[in-house]
Amino acid sequence: MRKLVLAGLFALSATGAMAADQALIDAAKKEGEVNWYTSQIVNQFVVPAKDAFEKKYGVKVNYIRGDASDLVLRITNEARAGRVQADAYDGTATSAGLKKDGLALKWTPADAMRNGKDYVDPEGYWVATNLYILTPGYNTQLVKKGTEPRTFQDLLDPKWKGKMAWATTPNSSSAPGFIAAVLAEMGDEKGVAYLRELAKQNIAGMSVAARQVLDQVIAGEYPIALQIFNHHTVISAAQGAPSDWIPMNPALGVFSVAGVTKDAPHPNAAKLLVDFLFSPEGQQVFSKAGYIPVDPNVPAPAAGLRPDGKDFRAVFMTPEAIDAAMPKWTKIYNDLFR
Repeated sequence: MRKLVLAGLFALSATGAMAADQALIDAAKKEGEVNWYTSQIVNQFVVPAKDAFEKKYGVKVNYIRGDASDLVLRITNEARAGRVQADAYDGTATSAGLKKDGLALKWTPADAMRNGKDYVDPEGYWVATNLYILTPGYNTQLVKKGTEPRTFQDLLDPKWKGKMAWATTPNSSSAPGFIAAVLAEMGDEKGVAYLRELAKQNIAGMSVAARQVLDQVIAGEYPIALQIFNHHTVISAAQGAPSDWIPMNPALGVFSVAGVTKDAPHPNAAKLLVDFLFSPEGQQVFSKAGYIPVDPNVPAPAAGLRPDGKDFRAVFMTPEAIDAAMPKWTKIYNDLFR
């Protein structure tokens, strides 16, 4: 009798879960469309994800692509004008700003803890969808493999003076993010002392995205790029570019997260899209597009891209932690490298 009761309870629980899922799907289909404000690369990921979602659910995806800071500004301005347009958002620096302004909905997928609590906002506003691992990259025609700098100390070698470049905007994929990794590894006192020495290497600063810095390196303008996305070098190398990355310890690990906008015009479709991006099926789309999924059961697009915690380590930081520490890192950059 006890087995029958337990079986019945399990069936009811499973049916309830399925009904809830179907209810969300039905509600999303009734809304018919979703407005996705994304920082992902359009041709690389947004279009494949859009196509897969539309094929699966029949809900149209409209997307707006921009850098995280631009997306936050746009969402904020639209909300202030009383015309919220964004349903779902993603990015590495979107959530902190939206939460501060009360523009993020407190919601995560039902199975948000599937990959572990580290990939879910403790306050319940976002779930991580993919990882960005920030390392140096280099031009394999200008730097022979085996001679590239492998450690922070190697970067101080006089032969690299004037031959390195990085982005200078205040975000994790620029100079301040590199400074974060140094301080995490060495502590403030030793870290700042090291950075003073690094400043003597005359690193070229660019007010562009990390992807554009890597493009300059691939074009031969500089041999080495600091603080670029390691998976970008793999994507470029697959297309024939002379690019590779360096597993320098520790890398800075950043979560790209997705969430739902408060007062979204299509809230159910937004929830369904975020749920899809986080699902095993959505994680496969990330991997096939060359991105590093958060799901440990979905392989990275190339071996070694995801830190193993032993030979290749990373310091992982949430969007909120990065937002809180960014003024400190930016000040150090301005004091030492400007």
